[in-house]
Amino acid sequence: MKLQGYSYQNNLPIEINLIDQRIESIIPISHPANDFSIGPGFTDIQVNGYGGVDYNEVYTDPNKLSSIPRLLFKAGVTTHFPTIITNSAEQISKLIKQVVALRKSDELARLSIEGLHIEGPFISPADGPRGAHPKEFVCPPDWSLVQRWQDDAEGLISIITLSPEWESANSFIEQCVKNKILVSIGHTQATHQQLHDAVSAGARLSTHLGNGMHPIIPRFPNYLWSQLADDRLGASIISDGFHLPVEVIQVFKKVKNEKMILVSDSVSLAGMPPGDYDLHIGGQVTLTKEGKLHLRNNPSIFAGSSANIKECVSFLVKNNLASLSEAWEMASVRPQRLLHPDIPVFEKGALADLVILKKNQQDQIEVIKTIKEGREVYSC
Repeated sequence: MKLQGYSYQNNLPIEINLIDQRIESIIPISHPANDFSIGPGFTDIQVNGYGGVDYNEVYTDPNKLSSIPRLLFKAGVTTHFPTIITNSAEQISKLIKQVVALRKSDELARLSIEGLHIEGPFISPADGPRGAHPKEFVCPPDWSLVQRWQDDAEGLISIITLSPEWESANSFIEQCVKNKILVSIGHTQATHQQLHDAVSAGARLSTHLGNGMHPIIPRFPNYLWSQLADDRLGASIISDGFHLPVEVIQVFKKVKNEKMILVSDSVSLAGMPPGDYDLHIGGQVTLTKEGKLHLRNNPSIFAGSSANIKECVSFLVKNNLASLSEAWEMASVRPQRLLHPDIPVFEKGALADLVILKKNQQDQIEVIKTIKEGREVYSC
């Protein structure tokens, strides 16, 4: 297969030659066959659900979840991590086994789902930092529990979000690192010292920095300053236009630089019409016509996001927060390097996970074609 377009990196015309599942070559050309941009497919490490289907709900037939990767291909997402949030230990086991069964029965799901992200239950029990996570299931980090879940997952658990305010957090983080699980800090009210110790123990990321917080925090010290100040810590953000104001993204970007990545934090209501909904997790929520998703009785508490990564990229570009090239990197190369620092992305020998885009006059991003491991999985 041969693909032509303008490189996402420098806007120069290129031809990409694919053999089997990999990039054989990327060569400069004079005149591409189209005026589209081409680059690495998006990687979303935080997907709770999409299009009315939820990774946090048990279905009679696991293949009901197969619509999620296909809808995400339409948004240019070639790799995603189903994100299972705070629940009972038994229910989390069921949800994990459901994803494993899906990957075994559906080839496109297997290709798209690289790993699992467990967000909770090892988070803060406090209102505000806990967000929409159910309080009754919040508990201290428990390595034996994760071992059981990892057995259920057949090794698929790749990311765990926790709060380091628990006494057992540091030893737990060290166990995760030994077992090649990325630890991300989120939904926390940890002190500066607890956060510092957690990063020293091996935590490397902040989950949706700036969200999962008290509505009002002390001027200083506070857990936001502490996470921003630690250069060892990367940060994921939700740039959907609701979770963070433009000026906050500007500051985060200046501080975290190339360690900032995009996540959607999309839930089952992403891609659904506005209205009031009753969710099995999160309870009564409202999706506004503008796309903001919040607890119905508390608009200041978000209930996840209704956006996808493509829309998060578009928001950055439209608001001059990043060039298309940089926003594309935040949604593709950076999350892959976070997880696989030694594996090439968008170069000779790399897996052919690609997306072809065009930018319209409103600076919105439109997906023309999505390629997963050399296979066309979406074309408009």
